[in-house]
Parts: sequence; structure tokens; C-alpha cells
Amino acid sequence: MHEGDSLSYGTPPPTDGPYGQQPPYGGQSAPTHGSATTALVLGILSFVVCGLLGIPAYIIGKRAEREVRASQGTLSGEGLAKAGWILGLIAMILMVLALVLVGGLLALGAAGTFDSMGVESR
Repeated sequence: MHEGDSLSYGTPPPTDGPYGQQPPYGGQSAPTHGSATTALVLGILSFVVCGLLGIPAYIIGKRAEREVRASQGTLSGEGLAKAGWILGLIAMILMVLALVLVGGLLALGAAGTFDSMGVESR
């Protein structure tokens, strides 16, 4: 220890902000691409409301993801865009499977495989 140095346990060290929080690193974060948020909302709605919303969710999400990558850090939201187009793709696949199932059941019904009670007719 040098002369004049003293240990003081009663005085807390100074803080840079309220409640001892440090300022964020790098200043302001990049703004989120609006289409990325739109794609995510459409992707979620495609599951809840209508599978057809998966089509614009996929298209908008892919475009927004490409634009965020091309912005070189000036825009954020790549994850939102990716989640949106993936949800849209899954919703479209489920919609196609449902249409195939309904079409198959209608074809079986039209062919007379089942009677009105759902019992196989002979």
C-alpha cells in the first residue's frame, strides 16, 4: 500500500446509472424490419384463423429475411422473419394435407363405400 491509500468499506463505489445498471453496449440497437413482424403475425394467424394466411406469411417472411441480411446490421428482425415464413410453410403443408384428407373422404362417400350411418355397405 502507498501512503494516502486507505480502505474504506463504508462507501459504495459510484454507479453509472439508476440501480447500478450499466448503459447498453453499442448504443442504440437496429430497428426491426416491419415486414418481419408482419410475417410473424401472419404465420401465427395462419394456424389460428386460416391456413391460407400461410402463403403471404411465407412470401413476406422470405423477402424480409433477405432484406435484413442485405442491410448489414442496419435492420434487425431476421429471426422474426424466419419464424414467420416457417410457420407459414407449416400452415400451408397442414392445409394441403387437410384438403387431401377431405377430398379422399368425399371420394369414398361418392363411391358408395360408406352408407349414411358410417358403416361399410356390402
